[in-house]
Amino acid sequence: MSLRYHNKVVIVTGGSKGIGRGIVKVFVENGAAVVFCARGGAPGQTLEAQLNKAGPGNCKFVSCDMSREEDIKRLIAVTVETYGRIDCLVNNAGWHPPHKPTDDTTAEEFRDLLNLNLVSYFLASKYALPYLRTHQGNIINVSSLVASIGQKDAAPYVATKGAIISMTKAMAVDESRYNVRVNCISPGNVMTPLWEELAGQTPDAAAAVKMGENAQLMGRMGTEAECGLAALYLAADATFCTGIDLLLSGGAELNYGFKSQICLS
Repeated sequence: MSLRYHNKVVIVTGGSKGIGRGIVKVFVENGAAVVFCARGGAPGQTLEAQLNKAGPGNCKFVSCDMSREEDIKRLIAVTVETYGRIDCLVNNAGWHPPHKPTDDTTAEEFRDLLNLNLVSYFLASKYALPYLRTHQGNIINVSSLVASIGQKDAAPYVATKGAIISMTKAMAVDESRYNVRVNCISPGNVMTPLWEELAGQTPDAAAAVKMGENAQLMGRMGTEAECGLAALYLAADATFCTGIDLLLSGGAELNYGFKSQICLS
């Protein structure tokens, strides 16, 4: 099988676990050189060693707090110093806070989430774009299905993810003059450590996971690998696509379902 992104240089933020890990792995398997970052050091270093041993591409882990602009600048600088170019930026770093009603959410919590989930995408794109333009590269932003369909007790999170889709479209317009494509992936329920953590905060974790599986027409959650393959498609194959939002949802947004929240006494 031919390598679909051989000798291309990719940055993946939030790449040490979950969806980001799946994306890093698929790109390395397809011959890319990947620089990925996360705040925690140990998982990233472990993944770096595993993937470099397996090849055929290679990867480099950089410890980075994406809520800090100086860390983002350093991530871009390290990539260029190491590999001399950038072909693809995957903005993935982010967080889903525990579900909480609007009444109980503070302005500070909302601002902090905006900074991590949205402003970091903008800044990483801003500092990577001069290099992406040189090689007619592309940006892939990871949003969420809930940006389109909403989610209970998660207004700040949904707002950040909706803004990512809108920013993707606006940036696609701006960067088309440089032949830089900007696209978006909106996953539905994907089994990741964050999903397991959120399920664990419910009274019945197993029931929460089962409910998550049943939300898709396919009757299961997506996988990290499927997220990686979607990103690879946008980077390597979707050369006539820009400004799109690719739903990776298993059909979760289709058909009617029981959704009434009216409590009957």
